[in-house]
Amino acid sequence: MSSTASSSDKLPSFEKTWGSSTSSGYCSDEAADSDGEFEQYFTARTSFFPKAGRKAIAHVKKDEPSDCGKPVLTTADIQKKVKEYNAQINSNLFMNVNKDSSYTGFIKVQFKLARPVSVMHPKKGGGGGAQNAASRKGASVKRRTSFYLPKDASKHLHISSRTSAREVIEALLKKFTVVDNPGKFALFERSERHDQVYIRKLSDNERPLPLRLCAGPNEKVLSFVLKENETGEVNWDAFSTPELKNFLLILQREEEEHIKQIVQRYEVARAKMQEALRGSTPG
Repeated sequence: MSSTASSSDKLPSFEKTWGSSTSSGYCSDEAADSDGEFEQYFTARTSFFPKAGRKAIAHVKKDEPSDCGKPVLTTADIQKKVKEYNAQINSNLFMNVNKDSSYTGFIKVQFKLARPVSVMHPKKGGGGGAQNAASRKGASVKRRTSFYLPKDASKHLHISSRTSAREVIEALLKKFTVVDNPGKFALFERSERHDQVYIRKLSDNERPLPLRLCAGPNEKVLSFVLKENETGEVNWDAFSTPELKNFLLILQREEEEHIKQIVQRYEVARAKMQEALRGSTPG
């Protein structure tokens, strides 16, 4: 599915093409007791703590620019690089040069969000006949839904070389009808060089597509990540009571699962020891 959006008269509209879907796992109906609006909370994340055992890259350096920096390309450079770029990809995600020397292409954005996002959608009213007026009023009632995006979620976005990082963020939020302030999010470029990971926050006015063109299609050389705009601990005071209750339910389920795994581990170890005792020869 694709759609067209425009942020200013100076910038051309760009088409958004989306490649994957997002699913949610856990649902809490108890969160629907809010005043003034209906609230329901979903999550595709079942843990607030990092999982052990995942192999991480040794070093992460922040605020390190990629080798591309801020490329300034002539028309001839653009045409040459677009041709080289298209020759390296095995999909139909090509770049195309326009007559005004601007160009369009695809970028892939990974979601690395630690907190849930909020969406608003109208609740459909029921009834018919004489209740049509009441139904129209009911249709204006808003339902708020909060959910975690899966950590491995990603989207392909078709943009122009004139599209800014801020516009990319707004387009992504619009896709999910997220009502959170775009200022809460930031677009980062990520690159791997010599077994090190370099991460740099893009300014609102930076343009991701020229960076993509300069780096080529290799995601290890350069990739884009959407993250929260601030760092540090989560400010739990900023969440509503239904949201906090939902998080407590998640923590309770996680605690019960950890206890179950520990008990099973010791039961297996105990059974092996007892079996070894029965098979041993006194002496």
